[in-house]
Amino acid sequence: MTATAHSTDVFRAIADPTRRSLLALLHEGERPATELAAHFRISQPAVSQQLAVLRSARLVSERRQGRQRLYRIDGAPLREVADWLAFYERFWRGRLDRLGRYLDRMAASETSAAARPARRVGAKRPRGHSGRKA
Repeated sequence: MTATAHSTDVFRAIADPTRRSLLALLHEGERPATELAAHFRISQPAVSQQLAVLRSARLVSERRQGRQRLYRIDGAPLREVADWLAFYERFWRGRLDRLGRYLDRMAASETSAAARPARRVGAKRPRGHSGRKA
């Protein structure tokens, strides 16, 4: 499998909320498939299919102990996801910092505008002032 194909499999695998939930459960430690299935409102075979996707992406490994299949998480492929996210985290942090500075400037200009005395609506104009430009 090429690195690109494996990357696609990892991202595809974590795109599904059920598979992300399975990874979260396995983060707590190795568990049998039947115990994992008890956490979901889907059938045991459906959970097994989700685990198969995670296995093919190398996010979980399986071992047999008697009649049980025990699953455990393999976090190594998630390093690639973390690296990818780190790039976008820096990108958005920079964008949000600029937005914050812009909003601070806007708030400061509104504060200074609010500090100026405002002319009341309907206030009488000084004598000799018609309001028209000459």
